[in-house]
Amino acid sequence: MTLIITSFTRQVKLLMYGIYVWFIFISLSIPVLILLILTPTRIGRRTVAHWSAKLLFFLIGTHVHLEGMKWLPKSNSIVIANHASYLDGIILTAMLPPNFTFLIKQEMTNVPFAGYLLKRIGSEFVDRTKFTLRNKAARRLFKAAEKGESLAFFPEGTFIRQPGLQTFHMGAFRSAYRAKLPVVPIVISGSRKKLPANSWLCVPGSISVEILKPISPDSVLSAQKLLQEARTAMLKSLKEPDLDKE
Repeated sequence: MTLIITSFTRQVKLLMYGIYVWFIFISLSIPVLILLILTPTRIGRRTVAHWSAKLLFFLIGTHVHLEGMKWLPKSNSIVIANHASYLDGIILTAMLPPNFTFLIKQEMTNVPFAGYLLKRIGSEFVDRTKFTLRNKAARRLFKAAEKGESLAFFPEGTFIRQPGLQTFHMGAFRSAYRAKLPVVPIVISGSRKKLPANSWLCVPGSISVEILKPISPDSVLSAQKLLQEARTAMLKSLKEPDLDKE
């Protein structure tokens, strides 16, 4: 009987925490939306998003531990990160400087509020459904990289409930190789447990973000080799299965 009561109490606490997170998120969304509408410059809007994301994690009692900031180049670069949760974009927004352009799947434009917010901070959207559209997006990203933009990718493209690193798409690595920009791997841990796929309620827990040593495109012979080096480094730090081999 005691075990049943303990389990029930725990479930109630988890439910209340999940509802509290939504309350904080919605409460923050209104002033953030107003600021994004009123702020005239893109870097200004990104700064608003950056500090709002930090405030969100503070208010929901989630410690985000950042390690390896010394590896993030002062000059332009291309960041790639593993994708495990809807929280990942907010995590990178909070942890990275506001000069990064995020690459987001086209479907996010249909999500109320999130789609508008992502557009206002200058995110680039990629339609992966057609080969011609993927090629068009790749050319657009290469031009952005050539012009000196720092880009942030989730090369897996999506996330699942199962732990592990999925197959990488080539777009980020082709752009980095052609533009001669360093690739900076980032490993996010804890977000899958905090907000798993197919779940809308967060649970308590901390998150860690590890920035790994940059990989220079000059040190490899192809974009594929660049991908392989980045993936190997991420798997070593992440300590999750390589789903590309399963």
